[in-house]
Amino acid sequence: MRTGQALAKIRIHTHTTHPLRTIRTRIRVPRTRRGQRRAVQAVVLGCVLALLPATWMTASANPRIRTVADAPSAPVAVVFGAGLWRGKPSPYLAHRLDAAAELYRNGKVRALLVTGDNSRHDYDEPDAMRTYLVARGVPDGRIVSDYAGFDTWDSCTRAKRIFGVDRALLVSQGFHIRRAVALCGAAGIDAYGVGVDAVHDETWYFGGAREVVAAGKAALDAVTRPAPRFLGPREPGLTEALATRR
Repeated sequence: MRTGQALAKIRIHTHTTHPLRTIRTRIRVPRTRRGQRRAVQAVVLGCVLALLPATWMTASANPRIRTVADAPSAPVAVVFGAGLWRGKPSPYLAHRLDAAAELYRNGKVRALLVTGDNSRHDYDEPDAMRTYLVARGVPDGRIVSDYAGFDTWDSCTRAKRIFGVDRALLVSQGFHIRRAVALCGAAGIDAYGVGVDAVHDETWYFGGAREVVAAGKAALDAVTRPAPRFLGPREPGLTEALATRR
């Protein structure tokens, strides 16, 4: 009995391939210096290409980033959605809305365009944003809602093509504002970004890491300029809001 078990162990050991040997076989690391040099160059080139969109985004947007205090005047502030918690703005979205309300009270803008997701009946970012702003003193008639701002590019191109925005302040957190400025610029809007302070918690770090990946799609959108998921007819709401005296 013991002899049979021993033979079985020997057979198993004989037919078992060491995991490191398998990995080496699959990767096939070059053995010559020339091959190793080319492999390193390929890795470096891949890293450079991966970071190019983020570099473009930062370089094009950085000169146009401001704070609430030193932001230039513009007809409208565009506030991007950032999620709801039990039907109310998330803390990150609330900070954006607070900054937008301050811009309005300080006379930096004359109207607010709130853009967000309303793809489901039970999820309405623009209306929740409007309710929050009205509770903080912004007149309802000065708030215009875009219910089809499903992503940053859609919000930017719809602001231009549907609502007629030519010049605007964009309001978002620091990790997102550069992408917003770059994309709205590609959509034809003369835009400055207002970076909103935020606690550096897990959401902030996740957002920052996500931007590295999102930069690739942003660069593609800026080059191809696709139609938004939902275009629709031109809406006069913003023009009417700007025509009304404060």
